[in-house]
Parts: sequence; C-alpha cells; structure tokens
Amino acid sequence: MSVFAKATASPTRSKRTLLSGLAILGASALVLAGCAADGGDTPSGDGGGGGELALKLGTALPVTGNLAFLGPPEIAGTEYAASDINAADAGIQVELIQGDSGDLDNKAYETEIPRLLGEDVSAILGAASSGVSLQFIDQVVGAGVIQFSPANTSAAFTDYDDKGLYFRTAPSDVLQGEVLGNLIAADGNETLGMIVLNDSYGTGLAKFTQEAFEAAGGEVVSQPTYNTGDTTFDAQISEVLASDPDAIALITFEEVSTMLPSIVSTFPADKLYLVDGNLANFGTDLAPGTLTGAKGTLPGLTVDTIADFTSALNEFYVDSGQPELEEFSYAAESYDSVVLLALASLAAGSTDSAAIAEKLQEVSGGSGNGEKCTTFADCAAIINDGGVADYDGISGPITLDELGDPTEAEIGIYQYGEDNTYSAYEG
Repeated sequence: MSVFAKATASPTRSKRTLLSGLAILGASALVLAGCAADGGDTPSGDGGGGGELALKLGTALPVTGNLAFLGPPEIAGTEYAASDINAADAGIQVELIQGDSGDLDNKAYETEIPRLLGEDVSAILGAASSGVSLQFIDQVVGAGVIQFSPANTSAAFTDYDDKGLYFRTAPSDVLQGEVLGNLIAADGNETLGMIVLNDSYGTGLAKFTQEAFEAAGGEVVSQPTYNTGDTTFDAQISEVLASDPDAIALITFEEVSTMLPSIVSTFPADKLYLVDGNLANFGTDLAPGTLTGAKGTLPGLTVDTIADFTSALNEFYVDSGQPELEEFSYAAESYDSVVLLALASLAAGSTDSAAIAEKLQEVSGGSGNGEKCTTFADCAAIINDGGVADYDGISGPITLDELGDPTEAEIGIYQYGEDNTYSAYEG
C-alpha cells in the first residue's frame, strides 16, 4: 500500500506549508517549500575554478541516547559520501569530524557542539532528533555556520528564524502525519489511542496524525505523553488501553522496546502503528510473532528501492572496521546531505558557510533550472564545466525550497512479519 500526497508551500519564510491531495496507494510523494545563508571561510569565486577546496564538516548524530540505533546508518552515510566525493577528484576534498548529539537526557550536544564549532567547520550535520536540534540551532547559526539535518521532521523548523542557515533532507511531519492518519483510517479503524513523546517531534507528529485521522472520520480517544529520560510507562499504557481504541499509534523513540511487551500482551499487534522514531528491526529481541501485522511509516524511499545503495553502504562500513549495519533509516538522507554541501561549495567556489548556503537550493534543483545528475561526480563535472547541476539523490529528488525544506519526498509504509522485522507493505 502507498500513500501519495502532494503539497505546495508559500514563497516566504513567514508562511507555513499547506498540504493537499491525498490518495491511498503504497509509498508517498510530496511537494513542500525552501532556504538561504551566512558565515565560514572566504569565497574564492563563483564557480568550480581556482585551487582545490578543503571542506570541513562536523556531525552531531546520535552515537548515544534514545536514537542511538539511528547513529550507525547516518554516520555510515556521511562517511560513504565523503569517500565518494574525495575519490571523484573534482576539485574538492571533504574532511568529516564526527560528533555525538546525544539526547535531551544526557545532553552530549552541550559539549560536542562547541567542540565542532571550534574546529572551524563550514556546516554541522545533525541532529537526528528534532528536539535535540532545537537545543543548539541558535548556537550553530549564530556562529554563522550551516546546520543540515538528515532526519529532523518537526514542522517547527519551517518558519524558524535560522538566518537562512538551516536545511534538511527529511520532510516535515506535516506529511508523515497525514500519511499515518490516513493509513490508520483506511485500515478500518474508527478510534485511535496514541502514546506520545513530549517534545517538538512527538507532539508535532501526533498533532498532524490526529488532524488527518479526524478529517477521515476517526476519533482520537486518548493521547498520554511521556518525557525523555522516563523509564516506566505503565501509566501511559494503562490510559491508552482503558480507552479501548481500535488502533494504537506509538509516537516514540527507542522507549518503544520497553512499551511493546506490555501492550501486545493484551492488544492485537496488527492494530499497532509505529513511526520513523521507533521503526526498527527488533528480531530476536522480541518473541517470534510479537509484531506480526504491525505497520509503520518512515520518510524516504523504501529500503527495497535503494537495495543497491544499502548493500554498497554496508560493505563500505564493514570494510572500514565497523559491524554490519542492522538499520538503514536516514542513511540515504545523510549521504545526500554531504553531497549537497560539497556540490554547493564547489558551485560557490568557496568553503564559506554563507556562500555554500546561497548555492544549496540551486544544486538541489530548487532554483537555477539546472541539468539533472544523480552522482556527485556527474554533478561536479557539470559545475566544473560552467553549468548548473540539479542533484537527484539516493533519497529522491530533494529539491530544497527557500526555507531549506525538501519539496519532494517519499513516505514509505512498512509491515512487520513473524520475525519482528519490517519490509515494504504490499497491501
């Protein structure tokens, strides 16, 4: 099954994106709105001329915390992109300085962000968590440095006063919420309970899910929240189950692994819905069949669609001395974030943050009427020949708008099998 959604956005930073036109089919496509910028080194020109550029990028991805399961695929994506860029020998070399975003509980970002800024990076990639990104976005853009997240989905960033320096390759939760709410309704559910993480991501996604579900004729009958760092969820689970909903949506991070055994002991798994913050291959961590029939949503092309990329990524990661990847969520978006930053730097002929930011919309295809290309090497050749490149990435077309948001995106719908792992939903 897939959900196709098309959206249009207003042309100014003060206006919010509006979505329309939803139909049920099997992985979802969208059109939304974009961004500009300031800060870094000294521009060296307008194109790919001059000496070789040395682009230094920091990452603040979840090595620890409640999204640590997303760390390996995201970090692998950035490293793989840097390797491809450097191997292309196209006039730019990328140096990655990896860091840890942590979460709102351990607050690793409080020491990591100053460390990365002290390295004179042109951009910081991260965080994965919207709530964590909101803790340091002012610090990063205030220093005149680009913040580029491969996984932030909170709608709060669309109109954020970010000095034109915030970008993302993941779509706003306006879309994921609409897809999820309509999916739950299309499955014949009339009432819905939700357990929601009390942060920008959780409450925002819950809001858009509720709006879509109610617009389809459903009713949300319970919606208890919890805070980052909480370790017991008995009260929230009891409240949701007591409301006797037809379906339950778990809008959480890795805390879901603590919740699931209690929920599925009295509630049918095929009426459970997960989201990008907790969709994971649980495998033998749960008894066989625990999640059979449960569904989930995840921004990005389905893993099946990008199988060649994930296979090559895993091989690259293992060859670098790391363990096999078990998850691939946001790996493609992380790869594309690094490629876009490098292409924008090459197009600007500079590693200055402001100069790069001014070219990001163009190289993503959001402006400039560029020539389509699907690899860094091909796009770099276009730029070095004096043309305008329009990069269509591993994660899709991207097409950043003037607000830094992707205007084309996919929401994959997945379903769990007997082995507690998920695959693209074929219903």
